[in-house]
Amino acid sequence: MSQSVSEQMKVDTDIVTLTRFILEEQQKYAPNATGELSLLLNGLQFAFKFIAHNIRRAELVNLIGISGKANSTGDVQKKLDVIGDEIFINAMKSCGNVKVLVSEEQEDLIVFEGGGRYAVCTDPIDGSSNIDAGVSVGTIFGVYRLKEDSQGSINDVLRKGTEMVAAGYTMYGASAHLMLTTGHGVNGFTLDTQLGEFILTQPSLKIPHNRAIYSVNEGNSFYWPESTKKYIEDLKKPQEELGGKPYSARYIGSMVADIHRTLLYGGIFAYPADSKSKTGKLRVLYECFPMAMLMEEAGGAAVNDKGERILEILPKGIHERSGIWLGSQGEIDRFLSYI
Repeated sequence: MSQSVSEQMKVDTDIVTLTRFILEEQQKYAPNATGELSLLLNGLQFAFKFIAHNIRRAELVNLIGISGKANSTGDVQKKLDVIGDEIFINAMKSCGNVKVLVSEEQEDLIVFEGGGRYAVCTDPIDGSSNIDAGVSVGTIFGVYRLKEDSQGSINDVLRKGTEMVAAGYTMYGASAHLMLTTGHGVNGFTLDTQLGEFILTQPSLKIPHNRAIYSVNEGNSFYWPESTKKYIEDLKKPQEELGGKPYSARYIGSMVADIHRTLLYGGIFAYPADSKSKTGKLRVLYECFPMAMLMEEAGGAAVNDKGERILEILPKGIHERSGIWLGSQGEIDRFLSYI
């Protein structure tokens, strides 16, 4: 059988875009659905493309540096934090399917007019403190379906992570990489800037069960509890199962970038609570929950400092914080043996 021209030229003409993927997933898992979640996910991808565009040209149009303001949690805002937040607010407002929005950059939740049936929690640009140095940053998001008969309130987001219907992140680096779950595994997409489309490049992603890599800010080790210190110190010792080699340390300092590497290669990422940040540093709704859902859907695990499943936490405030340990199931099991 003769090859087609596209086969001869090694050109893939049957690519799976994010839009196509979303529609096919709806037909597969919810053929009678209204399509509202699909429209919301399409609204999200527009926000990711717009943010990616601004990050690529940030230095050229003077979008680097601080804005002179602080956000809802006291962090100094970068100019791109402000731009990213505005992009996200407008994208969610205009898509028509979002009623409630929680953003790291806003002290209170935003309730939109209209009949949207979803709530979105987001950190529009996570890791922005690194952006002036060209380090990868990202957008993190989690999606809830509104409670029955709700008109949009804080109660729609102060819920366990197990109730989320979608979650993911987009990392802006050499390419823009989107990792997405709607509760049926994890799929990775890469933005083709020529086509202007996210293309499926990592279908049905699974994290390795074990990998001798740990990712943590050891600059905080003085403040760690003894159990955390012992666990990390033991990783640095020769490991019999590794032929006498210790674990490797990999830490970028941008959560999305560190999680992305952990998801692809395996290992464990940690940002534990300590005596300086007693309740932890990362925010439950728009950092811990989405990353935990991704890890679990990829076959990994995510727990807090007590060993409790992150997705079972019931937050009491929209900017609540927690310590977190997530990654390969085997590595999480090893951590749990120390507490």
